[in-house]
Formats: sequence, C-alpha cells, structure tokens
Amino acid sequence: MANFNKVILAGNLTRDPELRYTPKGSAVVKISMAINRTWKNEAGETKEEVTFVDIEAWGRQAEVIAQYMRKGRPLLVEGRLKLDTWEDKNTHQKQSKLRVVLESFSFIDSKGTDAGPAPASAEAPRRPAPPPPAKTPEPPDASEPSGPEEDDVPF
Repeated sequence: MANFNKVILAGNLTRDPELRYTPKGSAVVKISMAINRTWKNEAGETKEEVTFVDIEAWGRQAEVIAQYMRKGRPLLVEGRLKLDTWEDKNTHQKQSKLRVVLESFSFIDSKGTDAGPAPASAEAPRRPAPPPPAKTPEPPDASEPSGPEEDDVPF
C-alpha cells in the first residue's frame, strides 16, 4: 500500500519563533500557527473554528524564519506530520503530540503591516542584480574589408 504524508497550511504565527541550536550546531526553530476556518451551519449562522498547529523547521530555513517572522505574521507552510511520544515523568503515562516538520515555506505578506516591522537587525531579502547588458558589436570600420560580398540569397 502506498503512503503519502504531506501538509499544506496557511495561517498566522501565535508567538515569536523560538530559535535554538543543537550541540552539533544545527539550527532548529519552533513556531505555532493558528489556522482559521469559517462556515455557515444549517441555520445560516456563521461559525468559526481555530486550529493551533506546532511546526518545527531545521537548518537555514529555521534561521530565515526566526529572522523575518514575528507573532501575527502570516506564513504558508508545506511539510509532513510527525508523532512524538514520551512518558510523563510525574504520572508515568504515555503522552503523544502531532506536529508538522517543515519542508518548505513562503512568506505571504512582504510588508509586515499586521504585526509591525521586523527588528532593525533583519534586512529585507535582496534579489540578485540583473546581468550586465550584452555588448553590441561595433560596426566594422569602412577601411577594413567586411568579408565576402553579399549574394542575392533571399535569406
């Protein structure tokens, strides 16, 4: 049987990202997102539901999220589900939590108008400079021969 584990979410961060580094130096960031859903019930009343999702990102993606994202900012996330299980130290009962491990993301707004500007230390990403214009060949000097004379070929 084939398996498929893919999640795509768009929502707002519920708190500032928490960036940490492993003992080996790998960056890891933990974020939490709120995803809102609105619908109308049979009576025509508008209902709203909020789902909170914990997300974990690694490496350079973790550093970029920590640098540019703040509480309240919208983010589009693609990732996979992962189930964490552990035993509670006090009750000795098994606990579990489902989270998303980020594989890619996109900033939804680039201005940050909802949550205010990013800190002064964060620079906006820059696009690479366009390549220099190609040199146009200079017309041949009239004193130099220009090669074979033109034929009456129609192309």
